Amino acid sequence: MVNMTLALPEDIHNKMKHFSEIKWTEVARKAIENKLKDLEMLEKLVSKSKLTQKDVEEFGRKIKQEAAKKFMQI
Repeated sequence: MVNMTLALPEDIHNKMKHFSEIKWTEVARKAIENKLKDLEMLEKLVSKSKLTQKDVEEFGRKIKQEAAKKFMQI
């Protein structure tokens, strides 16, 4: 198994020390595994897509506009 060094802000580290019974390396390992699964699924979906980069940018712009409208109504 490969070792990895992780830098954390001091406040996060202090909060983690409060819960010393937690195996933080296992939490990090599972979070990384889950993120990789998500990225692999996304990569598989995108590989079958016929959308162009321009299409994706346009969808993104429209989604942001609609989200901003809904946020302003709250």
